[in-house]
Amino acid sequence: MTGDTAGEAAIYARGLTKYFDSLLAVDHISFSIEQGELFGFLGPNGAGKTTTIRIFMNLTRSSEGTATVYGMDTVRDTLALKSVVGIVPEVSNVFPEITARSNLTFTGALYGMGRRESASRAVELLGMFGLEEHGGKKAGQLSLGLKRRLAIAMSMVHRPKVLFLDEPTSGLDVTASRSIREIVKRLNSEGVTFFLTTHNMEEANQLCDRIAVINRGKIIAVDTPGKLRRAASEAQSVEVTLNRRPTAVEEAGLAGIDGVTGVAEAGESYRLLTADPERTLRSLFRFLEAGDLAVSAVSTPGPTLEDVFVKLTSEEQDVGSGS
Repeated sequence: MTGDTAGEAAIYARGLTKYFDSLLAVDHISFSIEQGELFGFLGPNGAGKTTTIRIFMNLTRSSEGTATVYGMDTVRDTLALKSVVGIVPEVSNVFPEITARSNLTFTGALYGMGRRESASRAVELLGMFGLEEHGGKKAGQLSLGLKRRLAIAMSMVHRPKVLFLDEPTSGLDVTASRSIREIVKRLNSEGVTFFLTTHNMEEANQLCDRIAVINRGKIIAVDTPGKLRRAASEAQSVEVTLNRRPTAVEEAGLAGIDGVTGVAEAGESYRLLTADPERTLRSLFRFLEAGDLAVSAVSTPGPTLEDVFVKLTSEEQDVGSGS
């Protein structure tokens, strides 16, 4: 791929490492993101996603390694970097006691805009993000979804080339999440490069050109969603819907069924990862006959991105434990 050097890439990391005392939060990770790419950083809570963003925003210093944005070093070129990047943290950064419009004009002032320019940009962004009717409301009165829209609008005040989004739909309902994803797609189509962290596999699948899977501070895979699924084609599955929710003991029993390498909840169903669906089906029915659980529906779909994630992270944990 192009953009595989620090000078060509929109976002570049080489050997990036972060210790917090003896805790290794980010473990010698390297990746390169092309200009205009929508790149997903997928991993469970505590995997190192937010720490990586904080390094790129120079909110914390790396212990080792290099991080650049459009060729600018995140430590040496801090002032120049400020005009190129924006960030939307998972925890809201809006000021609740002032209006949505004032949040935007104040952000403009922080980036050195004059009063007239920041006011004009605020009007433009309120329209762009569907917030025209809410410009005069205090930000604290807005719904969580509208606050998240406002936070993204604030991050775009200075027209950055790169936007870091940390769990952008966390805590939002289905409608608000869809609205945020549409905003991300639109901005990306206009040329904004995205670094998006998420633990939501389906969100990464819908939005991202490529995905890095990170677990316990290490990147364990980087590829397109489709190629990640194909690479884990052996991670076939049996999806089963039961007559009731299993107890904790019964869930452990599902995980122990012959041939099962992992279990993931899929809505009201359970997805049993296996390299041999027929063998697992036979063992599943033997397991169910021994108790009072019953099957409402069963299927053997191909691997989803969630299957890939479960498989990759479980493999990495097996390697780390020496098994």
